[in-house]
Amino acid sequence: MPDLKTHCSDCLQELGKGFSYVHEWLDEFFKYTGPDHRGYRHNQKGIEEVKRKWGDKAAGAAEIHIKMDEKG
Repeated sequence: MPDLKTHCSDCLQELGKGFSYVHEWLDEFFKYTGPDHRGYRHNQKGIEEVKRKWGDKAAGAAEIHIKMDEKG
């Protein structure tokens, strides 16, 4: 699973911005549930929530984050 720095770097390359706040929000439950945190926000509903909170580009960052977590 990529760390915050890696997630931000991936988004910086793809979107021109790191979106650290999106990655932190997606991974917020990690400190309580470990790898199971993905069940809370690493899904379409989480992406839609990001879009409502921060807009389309942020939702793109959420999609990148989730795809990278699924790979790693």
